[in-house]
Order: sequence, then C-alpha cells, then structure tokens
Amino acid sequence: MPFRVAITVNRSLDTPAPFDRVFGLLADVARSGSFFPKVEALTQLGGGRWKWEMERIGVGNHTLQQSVYACCYVPDRDKGTIVWTPVNGIGNAVVEGSWTVKPQHNGCNAVLFSKGSLEVNLPAFLEFLLIPIIRMEFERLVDQYVSNIERELSLPGNR
Repeated sequence: MPFRVAITVNRSLDTPAPFDRVFGLLADVARSGSFFPKVEALTQLGGGRWKWEMERIGVGNHTLQQSVYACCYVPDRDKGTIVWTPVNGIGNAVVEGSWTVKPQHNGCNAVLFSKGSLEVNLPAFLEFLLIPIIRMEFERLVDQYVSNIERELSLPGNR
C-alpha cells in the first residue's frame, strides 16, 4: 500500500543583484527551473501552468520513485512574489510555494517557501526507512537549486 511523504522547506538568499533582475529570473519558470537539479522535463501547459518531471530517486541500484506534479505560477511584481499552487490530477505529488523578493540597500533578499507531498508507490512497511531518505534528497536538491540561483545572480552581467 502506498504512503505519502510531506516535505516543507524554507530557504533565503542575499544577492547583490537588483530587484528587477532577481524577480525577472525567479518569475521566468523555464529559466529558474533550469537551475533545479535532476529535472527530467519541465513542460509548459499554458495559462501559467507547468508540469515538472524529476529524475527517479534511487538508492544504489534500486529505483525508488519519480516525482511528477504540475503548478500554476502567478508573479506579482508589485508585491515581489511568485506564488505557485498545485494543478490537480497531474502526477503523484502536490506542491505549493512562493518566492518573496525584497530590495535591500545593496541588492535583494529572496525567500523560498515550498510545501508538498509525494505519494510513494512502495509497501507501507518501508515508510519508516524511506521517508527520511526522500526528505533528505529533496532538501539537498533545493539547497543546490538555491546555490545555483545565487551563483547566477552573482555573475558580473547579472548585477
């Protein structure tokens, strides 16, 4: 019987890049998504909706899970937010979240919040073992994503 893994992440980054550059990058789902590791496919569905297909998570030679989900993205430049909400009926995960970008005297601060759940189609007796592994892997991917965004925004042409 499958089980669900709930994951919540909060990350923050400071960058010398100006608001328009930071907001522009984060609001561009295709470009921002290109910095997220292990994305197998990112497909535009229209109307601000995007489908994410991640590479399969594996341990050793064993494949555990592939995450597939879709979100609707709504950027609001005046509020400095990019908010995403789940698109029902697509995939095995439900994800929602936001980026909040605030100008500072020497650049910007951007805060990432994401909350989701993933249905794992493996026997429930493995739940105790697999939940920490899946959470750890997802958090590692988010940390790499934020690091990649931070590095992109620190390049000389992006400040």
